[in-house]
Amino acid sequence: MDGQIAVLGRLGIPYLELRGVDGKNVAKLSVAEARAVRTKLDDAGIKVWAIASPTGKIDVDDDFSVHLDEFKHMLEIAHIMDASRFRLFSFYGVTDEGKKEKAFAYMEAFLTAAQGSGVVLCHENEKDIYGETAERCLEIHKNLPGLKAVFDPANFIQAGQDVLKAWDMLVPYVEYVHIKDALESGRVVLPGHGEANMSELLLRYKQAGGRVLSVEPHLTEFVGLAALEHGNRQSEIGLYGYKDNVEAFEAAVAALLGLLN
Repeated sequence: MDGQIAVLGRLGIPYLELRGVDGKNVAKLSVAEARAVRTKLDDAGIKVWAIASPTGKIDVDDDFSVHLDEFKHMLEIAHIMDASRFRLFSFYGVTDEGKKEKAFAYMEAFLTAAQGSGVVLCHENEKDIYGETAERCLEIHKNLPGLKAVFDPANFIQAGQDVLKAWDMLVPYVEYVHIKDALESGRVVLPGHGEANMSELLLRYKQAGGRVLSVEPHLTEFVGLAALEHGNRQSEIGLYGYKDNVEAFEAAVAALLGLLN
C-alpha cells in the first residue's frame, strides 16, 4: 500500500481501484484493516474509486450463501472507503440454460443486497465467465438494467472479440474503462501497442461522456495475478522485461498520457 500511494502521488493520480493491500485481497480485509487503509489514503489525498472485488469469480455451482456474505462484507468495506463503484463478474461454469438462470439470479441477488447503498455495481467482461463476449454482456445488461459495465478491451481481445464492435454494443451501459491492451495472441502489451484501437476507443468514450480511466497494465507478475484468472487461459505477460511493478505501471501511464495528448 505504501508503494502504491507513493507512485500515485508521484504521477498525480488521485484515485485507485482497490483490489489488494499488502498481499491481501480486498475481500479478506477486516473492518479494522479497512479503516486503517482509509486513514492512510486520506492522509495521502487519495480516494477509492471502486472496490475491485472477486465477486462472481467462483463456479456457479459453488456455495452461493458464503459468497453472498462475502459480497455484503465488501459492501461494508466500500462504505468505509467511500467507494461509489463495485466491480464484479458473472461466474465460471455456466454451461447450460439452467446454470445461466442461476448465474442471473445470483447477480440479481447482488443488486438487491446493494439497493439503497449508493454503490453502483459494475460487471467486467472476463475470460471464461458467462459475460466473456460482448453478446453475453449485452444479454446481462438487458436482463439486469441496474448492473453497469466495466469495459476491458484486452479481455475482449483475449476472447476473440473486436473491441470497437464490442464498444458499440455496450456503450449505453459503460460506467468506466480499463486501460489494458493486448495482441491478437492474447499477450498483454502497453496501451496503444495492441489490437484495442485504443486511440479510437478513448475518443468514443470521451464522446459518450466518459470521465474515468482505470490503468490495469498486467505487464508484470504481481501478487494475486494467478488467482484472478481461471483454468489454463492465463494472460501472457512480461514482454517488456520491466524490473518491477512500479516501472511497468509508470510505463503504462506514460503510454496512456501519450495517447490522450
